[in-house]
Amino acid sequence: MTRKILIDTDTASDDAVALIMALRSPLVSVEGITVAAGNCPLEQAVSNALYTAELCNSKVPVFSGAAKPLMRELQLADWFHGKDGLGDHGYKPSHRTAETEPASDAIVRIANANPGIELVTLGPLTNIAEALSKDPGIVQNISRCVVMGGNPVCEGNVTPAAEFNIYVDPEAARKVFHSGLAVEMVGWQLCRGEAVFNEADIARLRALKTDLADFAIDSNSTAMQALKTQTGEIGICLPDPTAMGILLQPELCLASSNHYVEIESTSEITRGMTVVDLLNVTKDERNSGIWAQAHAKPRTHICWKLDVPRWKDTVATSLSC
Repeated sequence: MTRKILIDTDTASDDAVALIMALRSPLVSVEGITVAAGNCPLEQAVSNALYTAELCNSKVPVFSGAAKPLMRELQLADWFHGKDGLGDHGYKPSHRTAETEPASDAIVRIANANPGIELVTLGPLTNIAEALSKDPGIVQNISRCVVMGGNPVCEGNVTPAAEFNIYVDPEAARKVFHSGLAVEMVGWQLCRGEAVFNEADIARLRALKTDLADFAIDSNSTAMQALKTQTGEIGICLPDPTAMGILLQPELCLASSNHYVEIESTSEITRGMTVVDLLNVTKDERNSGIWAQAHAKPRTHICWKLDVPRWKDTVATSLSC
């Protein structure tokens, strides 16, 4: 039986590749795409989702959601993805428009209508937090919540302490991680190193000679330059497709473990840090009080190792026609 999924995104270049992976996959049926501001402003992120859906000849409904974080001003990633989120090549949908139903309402409705649905989040968690505020009971109907976000026990990509998606709306992230959802955390570190699409990988995709492959490469042109500036790595870094790959094929995660996770939301220096109880010390008397809310919910499932060759094959297959 085809699995049903719901995608929440702040559509920029790597999000678009992740959307293609889901919309082209025979393993899942995408019941909806909900959009929040993050990488780019909300209207642009919605436009990018619609354009990507058109490329895939998909009629999956797209819902517009939160234009800013729960409690903070919006921080964009135009320095990484370009002003339009897709490398500033002028991509625009030709005929599709967003639904009128707000994203948070759509999340509640779709989750309640499809018990067992799987959720994958590719941006700040604002829409999910708003949906949980409207109906906390949706937790019972969402079997998995794969979150592209965080930097467990490693450096961040927007500050030394934090990964972008969690940094933008740490209050929303904290609400989601404390909600009781079966959170699977796919951190930024998994798309680094050998997981970067290097020059040979890019040539392989170009050789496919498809509109989807060309779009995947071209929309990431600005991101490719930004990655080199930030890390020295040469190629295309794809965090959201990493999470989507694990959503589609859980076996792509080769090593994982369960831990309590807290989200830092008060310190500006460590804002958005995903603090992982790797050694199980937070139930000690000295820690138990401030970790009580995290302890009240299931531990977070953290993926530590990706099957990079199989994952790259999955990405290439989704772009092949």
